[in-house]
Amino acid sequence: MLADIISTVEFNHTGELLATGDKGGRVVIFQREQESKNQVHRRGEYNVYSTFQSHEPEFDYLKSLEIEEKINKIRWLPQQNAAYFLLSTNDKTVKLWKVSERDKRPEGYNLKDEEGRLRDPATITTLRVPVLRPMDLMVEATPRRVFANAHTYHINSISVNSDYETYMSADDLRINLWNFEITNQSFNIVDIKPANMEELTEVITAAEFHPHHCNTFVYSSSKGTIRLCDMRASALCDRHTKFFEEPEDPSNRSFFSEIISSISDVKFSHSGRYIMTRDYLTVKVWDLNMENRPIETYQVHDYLRSKLCSLYENDCIFDKFECVWNGSDSVIMTGSYNNFFRMFDRNTKRDVTLEASRENSKPRAILKPRKVCVGGKRRKDEISVDSLDFSKKILHTAWHPSENIIAVAATNNLYIFQDKVN
Repeated sequence: MLADIISTVEFNHTGELLATGDKGGRVVIFQREQESKNQVHRRGEYNVYSTFQSHEPEFDYLKSLEIEEKINKIRWLPQQNAAYFLLSTNDKTVKLWKVSERDKRPEGYNLKDEEGRLRDPATITTLRVPVLRPMDLMVEATPRRVFANAHTYHINSISVNSDYETYMSADDLRINLWNFEITNQSFNIVDIKPANMEELTEVITAAEFHPHHCNTFVYSSSKGTIRLCDMRASALCDRHTKFFEEPEDPSNRSFFSEIISSISDVKFSHSGRYIMTRDYLTVKVWDLNMENRPIETYQVHDYLRSKLCSLYENDCIFDKFECVWNGSDSVIMTGSYNNFFRMFDRNTKRDVTLEASRENSKPRAILKPRKVCVGGKRRKDEISVDSLDFSKKILHTAWHPSENIIAVAATNNLYIFQDKVN
């Protein structure tokens, strides 16, 4: 079923919860099992905690457009009390959800009977004090805020600010800043829409706030550039503070150059010192203090360079892969085709290709590194580039904020892997 295809994956700030959104507008939250004395190895297991319908399909009558229910992004807010809060968005509307537990219910009302029907006041002769009785645990999800009608184009990113009072939502041409308490008004902080749409040369592809400085954010474009903006400089951040771009190597220029240089994801490191970007073939790490070129470039699937023509014909060249940091910013992870995902160790410069598939996902099975053979003789454990399945792709991944636990979405399956515990 198409509705089951996972469209976003996100751990909360402690890593105890993991949320996924899908094409059918549903959000499924998984909770980590608490360790028990007799089952020490079960600590990493995640089980379904709550499922709710976040968005429904809508129709824009003014523009005669269907608005998909697909969840584009989920972002957690840091936990302040017993409840959890998260933002979810489809193409047009952002919602703030509260997820809370109830394990007691009030009994012994004066004006209602046990079924909840109103009692005749004439029959009430004594005053009862209601009491709370234990009941089976219920997890409730309730929409606390709905932020609508602010985007003409499709929302591709939401990012919670480090002040936890505001967040931003970005579409193809504009970025809006919202206050969590105010739903009927947002501030437009970036607008790259030209007066004449025929002059449009680039669109915004992703945006994120700095993890520690509430005035700083970055956004990436379809031209392969990243702009860092400072909201202290002006209310409208059309003039960037820093502009990150790598000059193109003329020898690599081809018909596909512009398409494959489009950035599909941008992420600040946890330290706030680096930015990671993902384009079609590479992951790049940029130092905030150096704008003219990235400090690290990792080839994700360079063997596809010779296949760009067929990838263009089957539209795969437009796939938007995400990238994530591990908790200490030392390893980065991103997806590829054939249900492969890649990890790059920034310190040792070692990299590995792993596969998320049902065959090798038996509990506690160890993942074997995979290798792709480009031409010539193929070894027994290698897979030929011509036999890769481009319908199986890993676009969405997440890394636990402090442990080596990763979540990998392969179409409608969610895989959770953790470091081998001896």
